[in-house]
Amino acid sequence: MIVVGLTGSIGMGKSTIAEMFRERGIPVFDADAEVHRLYAGEAVAAVEAAFPGTTHDGRVDRVRLAAALAGDEARFRKLEAIVHPLVRAAEKRFLQKADKSGAVAAAVLEIPLLFETGRDKHVDAVIVVSAPAEVQRARVLARSGMTPEKLDGLLARQTPDAEKRRRADFVVDTGGSLANSEAQVDAILDSLKSKPAEAYARHWQNS
Repeated sequence: MIVVGLTGSIGMGKSTIAEMFRERGIPVFDADAEVHRLYAGEAVAAVEAAFPGTTHDGRVDRVRLAAALAGDEARFRKLEAIVHPLVRAAEKRFLQKADKSGAVAAAVLEIPLLFETGRDKHVDAVIVVSAPAEVQRARVLARSGMTPEKLDGLLARQTPDAEKRRRADFVVDTGGSLANSEAQVDAILDSLKSKPAEAYARHWQNS
């Protein structure tokens, strides 16, 4: 089973591309969705202990947590030390389940901070979802509550798009039509058939 890392900066269209893989029978693990789940379960007590007052009604309050982090890199690292191991454990369970099913030739880990956390070393291939900068900004600024300042702050914590594209095995450009993106996904799936599957046995099977 080939393990694929799917990443891209905010507003590039990762979720749309992830859904295209699902439609083609490829299982996809959504790291962001897992964090949301953890913020309503396993991670709550640890986050409250590290950042008092950031939980409410048994859940992490993202607005309070963002205020507690306040752009402080040390605090971000403290939060990541709590959350990332839990996400990685969930990734491992996901991949082991996919492998045991014997029904898939590939599985995708959708991880926004793939390069930033060094996770690119744990996959067989990296797909970067990208789009022109003006398209990206228009998409993100159309979201409720988003401001140019917030967007700039988010981008400052992410590897630049050009660097991601340089390090990718495959790039999906979502600046065009959905049909164009679909064609790119199909071409990648075809190319993956000849890619050696080594990452699962090396990093996930028994780790």
